[in-house]
Amino acid sequence: MIRSMTGFARRERQFPWGMLAWELRTVNHRFLEIGLRLPEELRAAEPQMRQTVSAAVRRGKVDCTLHFRASLATSSLDVDESLLRAVTQRAKQVAELAGTAAQINVMDVLRWPGIVRDAARAVAPMIEAAQALLAETLEELGRFRDSEGARLQQALEQRCAGLTELAQRVAARLPEIRARMRTRLSERITQMQVEIDQGRLEQELAILAQRLDVDEEIDRLRGHVVEVRTAFESKDPAGRRLDFLMQELNREANTLSSKSQDIDTTRAAVDMKVLIEQMREQVQNIE
Repeated sequence: MIRSMTGFARRERQFPWGMLAWELRTVNHRFLEIGLRLPEELRAAEPQMRQTVSAAVRRGKVDCTLHFRASLATSSLDVDESLLRAVTQRAKQVAELAGTAAQINVMDVLRWPGIVRDAARAVAPMIEAAQALLAETLEELGRFRDSEGARLQQALEQRCAGLTELAQRVAARLPEIRARMRTRLSERITQMQVEIDQGRLEQELAILAQRLDVDEEIDRLRGHVVEVRTAFESKDPAGRRLDFLMQELNREANTLSSKSQDIDTTRAAVDMKVLIEQMREQVQNIE
């Protein structure tokens, strides 16, 4: 079953020390690209979290954001009293120089970097909880991407059926096209009213028929459609293989169009290229 590279998942959980929430977004990309945005307290766990994501996602651009909100019931603030005294003393000196133009606001003083800081928390339990929540969020993301992949597979299967039908239509017309080509050439020779070596005529007809023959293109196209359907059932990421098969399908359709001497065959080749282009666009989103 194929998997889409597009997906979204969010999971959050409340703990005694605060709330954690993961948001994961994925879009298509040629390779695996992981972007992590973590709270400062959990920066040390970034390599481990990257490894967790890369084990679950094989291909695509993955944006991972971890939100943390401390619990008010357990949070406490430490005040650097020495720094506070130094800042306050300096503020008083500035106020004396500025006179009534300067007003000292307590909240402004507390906003000075380093004066107020969160009390130290045990980081290990937070990292463990974030890792467990990340694994759950990745499972939800996988279900989303599998669901999108099933939708893509259904759309691709419909177009594979369309290609097979067009190939059968072209193959069914080949005997009629060959007979028409022989009749047309014979009529032209008759109009010229010249003596023709029948053996040489048959030889030229064989060469012309071989030049315009599209049996191989039809067989290869059918084979590529079979390979596309086989890729649907692969347990490994199939996006790159399917992208290559789209190129091969397009090559056969182009060759069929260039060899065509029949308006219906030309139309069928154009319809094939339209279907292949639609498939190619869908394949760009497959992992």
